[in-house]
Amino acid sequence: MDAWRAPDVPVLPGRGPEPRLRDTATGDVAIAAEGKPASLYVCGITPYDATHMGHAATYTAWDLLVRAWLDVGHDVRYVQNVTDVDDPLLERADRDGEDWRQLAARETERFRGDMEALRVVPPRYLIGAVEAIGVIDEFAERLAARGALYDLDGDTYFAREADTAFGSLSGPKTPSGLSVAQMTELSGERGGDPERPGKKDPLDALVWRARRPGEPSWDSRFGRGRPGWHVECAAIATEYLGTSFDVQAGGSDLVFPHHEFSASHARVAYPAAATERVFARVYAHSGMVAYLGSKMSKSLGNLVFVSRLRASGTDPMAIRLALLAHHYRSDWEWTEAILAEAEQRLRRWRAAVRSVPAVASARLVLDQVRERLADDLDAPGALAAIDAWADSVPSGEAGPGDPGDSAAEEAALIRDTADALLGIVL
Repeated sequence: MDAWRAPDVPVLPGRGPEPRLRDTATGDVAIAAEGKPASLYVCGITPYDATHMGHAATYTAWDLLVRAWLDVGHDVRYVQNVTDVDDPLLERADRDGEDWRQLAARETERFRGDMEALRVVPPRYLIGAVEAIGVIDEFAERLAARGALYDLDGDTYFAREADTAFGSLSGPKTPSGLSVAQMTELSGERGGDPERPGKKDPLDALVWRARRPGEPSWDSRFGRGRPGWHVECAAIATEYLGTSFDVQAGGSDLVFPHHEFSASHARVAYPAAATERVFARVYAHSGMVAYLGSKMSKSLGNLVFVSRLRASGTDPMAIRLALLAHHYRSDWEWTEAILAEAEQRLRRWRAAVRSVPAVASARLVLDQVRERLADDLDAPGALAAIDAWADSVPSGEAGPGDPGDSAAEEAALIRDTADALLGIVL
């Protein structure tokens, strides 16, 4: 499917340092991309109730990584999926008496519009689950050839025991430190069916759901039906990025079971030599956004939508600044005060670039912003660098007369820095 229109990203003088990310699997800070190509897979939306602030915070975070990579000079290969057929989508369509395809198309288009307004650099490939059915089917056949799948009343499951490295992202020996009991509980809360009778292991994941009356279905090697969630991302990621790539990113609620199982599926489908890494080299996860005291979620209905803020006249750049005021790994709560602070910051920055810079060097600000983003995408630190520059400008309004070439160049570099690295148009 088509992505959204790409923003123009200014080219800055020099190059920034290589971005580093905290790897969820190890807790270590690692270089995000090891070669000239920089590859990123981001788990996309299930298209209903899009785009809320939790979505926006997540995709803005990875946009910072893409922008930092571009600034270094990487060839960025970014893939994002859209889960445009799944139980929650079908349930919402049934509840509202709407065709699931129309719901998915409308919400995906809303998401595209919000991402474009927030100036998020689009993925090279935006892939829907429906258009990837053939890719998913072929991937699942690889799992079957490895003896990793079994049938349960027509449904096809992945046996987690087929992967000796299962738990390497979220298990007891990782920073997440989840026990099997905790995994089982989370699986039930996040789309799994650990209590289903007949499964070899409660954690075994659905790969292909046999056709049910009234549900969409497609032909496959496993009969008519539709794919499971985890196999969707494993198949799309390996099809478009290869069996090994740099970064798998998403919200922290995807660590288990989704990212654990996607990686597990890939390891079994593409067994490699002991020295070769399969699937992502680094796993990065953004925190959760709350509202009115609870995690922002579709089930609770406590959602703040980008599109509604835009429709009310809120500048998308203020929305983006509100998101960037929080480190991507932190959990935080959306409030009207946070948005008001972002609007005030935007006004102050815009006023400063219209004035004559007096103290701080714009090149120094560029270096500071680059350094902060390279350090695990420290957006608050990057904002602080431009704050300090804006505070050094003696007047919030442009003075009379020609500010001079030097001052104009300083202001232009600040504009380009905010635009290229932070996605903020001043």
